[in-house]
Amino acid sequence: MTGEATATTIGRRPPWAWPLALLLVAAAAAPLVLYWLGNVDDQRLVDLDVYRTGGQALLGGRPVYDFVTPAPQLLPFTYPPVAAMLAVPLAMMSWPVAQWVWTAGIFAALAVTVAYAFHAALGRFAPGRFASGRAASGPGLPGGGEPDDAASGRVAPGRGVPGRTAAPAEGRRGGLWLPAVFAVLMVACTYLMPIRDQVRFGQVDILLVALCLADCAARRPVWPRGLLIGLATAVKLTPGVFLIYLLLTGFGPGGRPEQRRAFFMAAFTAALLTLLPFLVIPSDAAGFWFHALLDPERLGANAATTNQSMRGMLIRLYLPDAPTSLIWLALVAAVGWYGFRHARRAFLDGHATTGVALTGLMAVLLSPVAWIHHLAWVVVVLGALVGDGRDPVRVRVAAGVWLYYVVPVPWWGVTIKAAEIPVLSPVLGKIVQNGFGLGALVLVWLLASWLPRRRETFRSLA
Repeated sequence: MTGEATATTIGRRPPWAWPLALLLVAAAAAPLVLYWLGNVDDQRLVDLDVYRTGGQALLGGRPVYDFVTPAPQLLPFTYPPVAAMLAVPLAMMSWPVAQWVWTAGIFAALAVTVAYAFHAALGRFAPGRFASGRAASGPGLPGGGEPDDAASGRVAPGRGVPGRTAAPAEGRRGGLWLPAVFAVLMVACTYLMPIRDQVRFGQVDILLVALCLADCAARRPVWPRGLLIGLATAVKLTPGVFLIYLLLTGFGPGGRPEQRRAFFMAAFTAALLTLLPFLVIPSDAAGFWFHALLDPERLGANAATTNQSMRGMLIRLYLPDAPTSLIWLALVAAVGWYGFRHARRAFLDGHATTGVALTGLMAVLLSPVAWIHHLAWVVVVLGALVGDGRDPVRVRVAAGVWLYYVVPVPWWGVTIKAAEIPVLSPVLGKIVQNGFGLGALVLVWLLASWLPRRRETFRSLA
């Protein structure tokens, strides 16, 4: 065939392809799920127990912020009051049913995250490719998205050129390849330690990642853009970094009007869901904003290994409180300036996934407390690093990042410290104990500085 936009022949996908892919994901995730859901009752999905108990407190008319979960955990409810309101349906379920429903929700949220984070790579295997080598429109920020070389005006070898049909292999990718690649990515991301911890503790983080990413990445959302970011911010305050992201990408030179509209919608939604509890459960709302929120120890021991925020790493140096706070504030200012600046630049350059990944890392690093499971944003980082999957160097770097966040690096640091080897244990042990937080700082540099240079290098070689 010839012509300026001659369509590639697409292999028909068998009806069993997607069910088989989902079955493979379920089989691969089953050992993880069964292990943690088969744990002893008082060690099983302890954070989900916190959510349910918050909902039960509301149903029983008890103060939400005065209770703790049963021994031995004794965990308090630490989320804004609207989260307790949203947890009421969980409280109305039996404990076994709630565990399975929540775990299924974790994997549904992970599927949404993988689909959007890796949309450029998955787009290579989707129906609708044209002979020009340009992928069909996938998820992406309005006017943005993670462009491949063809979209940026360059065509890599083997990708096809205008007026020529693609290679037969290109046409077959719409059959079994898309479900197969999606299944592989799902399994790989499932075994990242921050995602394993989602299942272990019954955490909400991957749902918040999916909400923020979908709000940013859906090309034509059926909801008002900004609504999901506002909801995530009201439920757990750290997604509020995306208000900053929308503000920076919507205003100033080159700012996009759709980002401004999304900012106002997100701010309105977050404010509405913050004020609503003052009308419905005023004493609990006041208890959170004027008492519970001001007590960081409610979140757990801030010096614990699982706190991989910059503040957590500094606390483990055991310096006096005043210099620790001053150093932390200086780091927040420096890292925040660097991260948000490059997130804005990535968005304006058309690399939306990179901008979202950088903003997600800001939610981890700048927060006073960021447990390992908060690093669920690594899924989006991997998607940004892989891009459309054509650059082998980027793929290898992504594979290295994946492996780093699969193994329990911080706990190796605890083991090294416990060995009490002179000089080695205190220094190396401390560095390795902070491995995921330090790794997050390296990821910020990779996305902000290394990745743009690598894109240009690859284009020059194409």
